[in-house]
Formats: sequence, C-alpha cells, structure tokens
Amino acid sequence: MADANLANVSNVEFLLILGCALLLVFSFALAATTFGAWRRAARVQTEQALSQGRLLLEQLADIGGTLRATAQTVTQLTERIEHPVTPAAPSPGASPGYQIAIRLARGGASSEELIRGCGLTRTEAELVRRLHGPSRPELRQVS
Repeated sequence: MADANLANVSNVEFLLILGCALLLVFSFALAATTFGAWRRAARVQTEQALSQGRLLLEQLADIGGTLRATAQTVTQLTERIEHPVTPAAPSPGASPGYQIAIRLARGGASSEELIRGCGLTRTEAELVRRLHGPSRPELRQVS
C-alpha cells in the first residue's frame, strides 16, 4: 500500500509539474505575441511620426519661401517710399509731333495718316482727330 501511495504521489506531482510547464509555455507564447504586437504598433507610430515630421518640414519650407518673398516685397515697397520716382516735368506746351498732328488733323488728315506721319498710337491719333479735326455737321445738330 505504501507503493500505491508513492505512485499516486508521483502521479500527482508529475501532473502538477506538467501543469506548471504548460502554464509556463502558454505564458511565454502569450508574452511573445504581445511583445510582437507592441513592436508592430511602435513601428507604425514611428512611421506616422516621421511622415508628419516630413509634412511639417515641407510646410515650413513653403512658409519660409513665402516669408522671403514677403520680405523682398516689403523691401521694395520701403525703397519706393524712401526714394519716390518723380515724373519728368511736362514740357510747356505740346511736343512738336503733337503740333504737327494737330495741324494735319485740322486739315482733315485721317487717323492712319497721323499714325504714320507723326508716330502717334491709334488711340492718340483718334483723340487728336476728334479734338482738332474738322467738325461734322451731324454732330452739331445732336449737340
């Protein structure tokens, strides 16, 4: 009977040791899985942080470019304010080209003749013709 108790104690101890071993293996597998998941999550977070950092650097570079352009514009405006460009004083009376154009317009010259002969632009030639050309009778009636 002592042998039977010894065998029962051995079986019980063996089962306890086997249970402890299984528990240790299960705990190790659970720890390994959890650690792997933690590493993957850390890697994803690191990649997100790096991507956000790159985005911030790009935005910072854009802001820097805008700031440089703004500084350049402010510098130009400051120079304009400090050193204003004075327009050339107009000559007393019309230039000789306009004098000739006025005489030609009074004589009935067309806009094309004023452009070719006096070097006026089309708009200038039409204005000189309207102001100094022979008046039309139909315009007098309307007035």
